[in-house]
Amino acid sequence: MSETEATFTHQASFEVGEIGGNMRHGKLEAMYEELFAEVIEDGIITQEERSRLDKMADNLGLDRARLRKLEQALQAAYEARHRIVIKDLSFVDEPPPATIAPLEIATDQRTLALERRIRFLEERIATLEGELEDARAHVSVEVDFSDVAAPRAALPDDDPAELARRVRHDPRDVDSLHALFRLYKKAGDADRQWCVAQVLAYLAAANAEEQELWNRHREAALIRPSASVTQEAWKRLLFHPEEEPLVGEIFSVVVSAVLIGRLSAMRRDKQLIKLDPARKQDPATTTVQAVRCFHWASAILGMHSPALFADPDYAGFVEMVPGVPPASRIGAEALSGRSAAELAFIAGRHLANYREEHFVKMLVPSARGLEDIFLAALSIGNPGLPLSAQVKQLVVPIAKAIEPILEPAAVDRLRGHFLRFVEEGGRTNLQRWTVATDRTVARAGLLLANDLRAAHAVLALEAKADKAASLDEKMDDLMSFVVSDRYAKLRKQIGIAIA
Repeated sequence: MSETEATFTHQASFEVGEIGGNMRHGKLEAMYEELFAEVIEDGIITQEERSRLDKMADNLGLDRARLRKLEQALQAAYEARHRIVIKDLSFVDEPPPATIAPLEIATDQRTLALERRIRFLEERIATLEGELEDARAHVSVEVDFSDVAAPRAALPDDDPAELARRVRHDPRDVDSLHALFRLYKKAGDADRQWCVAQVLAYLAAANAEEQELWNRHREAALIRPSASVTQEAWKRLLFHPEEEPLVGEIFSVVVSAVLIGRLSAMRRDKQLIKLDPARKQDPATTTVQAVRCFHWASAILGMHSPALFADPDYAGFVEMVPGVPPASRIGAEALSGRSAAELAFIAGRHLANYREEHFVKMLVPSARGLEDIFLAALSIGNPGLPLSAQVKQLVVPIAKAIEPILEPAAVDRLRGHFLRFVEEGGRTNLQRWTVATDRTVARAGLLLANDLRAAHAVLALEAKADKAASLDEKMDDLMSFVVSDRYAKLRKQIGIAIA
């Protein structure tokens, strides 16, 4: 089915489940941030400017105490970025606003327990490394390659666990894939059989029977699910196994505040993208297939679609444009020349980035920036968090910019997350988490596209522009996903499994 023939509609029996997972934001920030950013641009808040702010608050019925917290956060972000102190001449007779206290050496029992745990683990690692070196010194390794090939020749056709292990380790292991196909055929599992056939067809290694089965069930380019992906299915089946849930939960608490800070910084630096209102699309009436695809995809993924703008002047596929709320502009690469399956992959992957666990990555793509925000969030959860002087210099201003915007319930959530973080060892690898989230959003795209070749086509175009991208590694993960138990359960849950 070509792009022009795709309808991107749901079947009549499609049941829309709970809509959720999107990054959340409040109307307060949307109404007030822009005016305050203009007021502090010259580094001074005059009484006249204060009157304008108060008038706006009164007209909109906004709580002034809540607004003062927002101002404090925006002011802290501005001062940290421009290395100046804003003079507020409108509060001469009032005490200065409260700020988060400087982080001191830890004294509370929770942090002391974390420090003891870290010291113990570091000592244990050093001990194990020493034992490993001693073991290596006394072991002579001799390999008889004639024995290595013997077990590999006899494939365990009746051992699905061993075959699945082999395919996870090497999804391009054609012999194991053929054996899995025969095993699922024997078990009468047509859907798992078809998934294996898809991988073999993608690798151009399918035999006549496998190719025929693959072709027979791929005549429709778009999936027709009977239900949307549930929030539980997202976390149990769609998230990559290496995407640590707690890290995403911590980022989800502060991401709205990070968005406001990013938005204000871009506004002051004249980097804010101005979207043309005339290019905003109505999914219900538009004839632009890429836009209709996003609306179709969001319902299946159980999410809200952002406001969509068709912008042929933008050269890429699609990008998030910071705002309250954020929007997405669809570029020339997606507006023409893409098949329905390729559009589905693009839409699913982009929408998955709008989940509250992932959205911060679109705002702060660097691992170092994510680390600073993560530590700032932990320090809000526990102000006694021990930090080196160098790290403290980076983290404290971020915490000052985030904490005032958070509701008390959000701060309580961070306290709970901090305790869980300590209980789970007190360490994480944000670089690994970042890679895992990239794998998760690609899996969401593949679920909708239902076609490895479509995913390959999109990822290959990106790989040309990004020399650091590893196309083979990304496709290996998608192939592993297609033949996994998680994918099979997910297909059954949304009603696209072959009976």
